[in-house]
Order: sequence, then structure tokens, then C-alpha cells
Amino acid sequence: MRTGERKRTAALIPAAGSGTRLGLGPKAFVEVRGKSLLARSVAALAPYVNEVIVALPEGLELPPGLPARAVVGGDTRQESVRRLLEATDADTVLVHDAARPFLPEHVLLALLEAVPETGAATVALPVADTLVRQSAAGDWGELTPREGLWAVQTPQGFDRAALLDAHRQAARDGFAATDDAGLLARLGVRVRLVPGDARLFKVTTPGDLALAQALARTLDEA
Repeated sequence: MRTGERKRTAALIPAAGSGTRLGLGPKAFVEVRGKSLLARSVAALAPYVNEVIVALPEGLELPPGLPARAVVGGDTRQESVRRLLEATDADTVLVHDAARPFLPEHVLLALLEAVPETGAATVALPVADTLVRQSAAGDWGELTPREGLWAVQTPQGFDRAALLDAHRQAARDGFAATDDAGLLARLGVRVRLVPGDARLFKVTTPGDLALAQALARTLDEA
């Protein structure tokens, strides 16, 4: 573990989803060139943290030899992350999607450096595409300026206690967010943006999987 004097850190991977849009069963176990998305994500995180914990669907187990332990996930991603937070006593946590298997080392290190500054940070990319809101007829509607807009990726890093409090507050309020940084931002916590990487795309559709197969071939043979 190459963490220097850093506080105890855990990587949390919510992987209890069904992978409906991909249509190949639990998405974390889908293979890219002989290695599952989950295995690739764990391999990228494990050298830099004290432990890796994965939330899995009930009845599934981790493959033998994977340097991680598992808990049973919830019905939603948000509930799975809360269970993961309750399963560790680490000071700092990194929450990462198993479906983002190509995590560059420099991005992970930059995130780890940013977390202590505010207690919350996320990897993200400045939006490069033109953005337009669809009209009621399904056509080109209102143009949305892209200046200052970032597309949020994972991993996201947090002070564990603060994130757990935010999750419990969200549960009390009946509030759902698409990611964990949003739960802290709604409480007024500053979330630092750390430049991400285009290779951190999320494998969601068959087209994404084809792209992942091509990228894996390049990276594995490098």
C-alpha cells in the first residue's frame, strides 16, 4: 500500500446493480478481455488504500483472489454506499463505480491529495460538447452554454464521517442524488473538482462495452 503518512483510507465500490441497459447480467462481472470490470477497478484502487469493500447483489460472492471484501448492497446505489460506509472505520473513503474500469494512477493520486483540503472532492471533466435542451417536439431547443460545466466521474473522495452523516440526512429527508458529492454539496460542503480523464468513461451500453474492449487491448498490450 503506497499511502505514505495518509490517514486510513478505504475504497468503496457499489456494484449491486443489475446492469439492465447492458443486458449481460450484473454489470460488475462483465468481462473485458478476460477480466471483469470489477476486477479492473479493484486492481487500480487496491495499491493505494488500506482496504477495498464491494457491495454486491444478495447471493453473489467475490471471485477468489480478488483483494477485497464484500457486503450485501441495497436496492439503490445510495443505499449500497451507505452500507459500505457502515462497513468500514476508515478516515477517508473513495467511492468508485466498477463500471469505470480504466482509472489512471495520476488521477487517483490527485484525488487523494485534494480530499484533505475540504473533506470532499470528485474527479470530473470540463464539458467539451455543445449542449442543447430538447424541445417539446423532440427537436433542437434551447442552447445551454458549456462554459464552467463539468461532467462528473468517479472516484469521489470524502471524509468518511461527513459522508455518512450526509447519507443519513438524505435518508431522513427522502432525498436521492445521482452521486455522493451531491449529498454533501446540498449541505453546503465545498466539493473540489479534480481533473479527470476521458478513459474514465462509464460502461453502460453495448457501444460502451465495445469501446472498453478496444481500449483494454491497447492498455493491456502497452
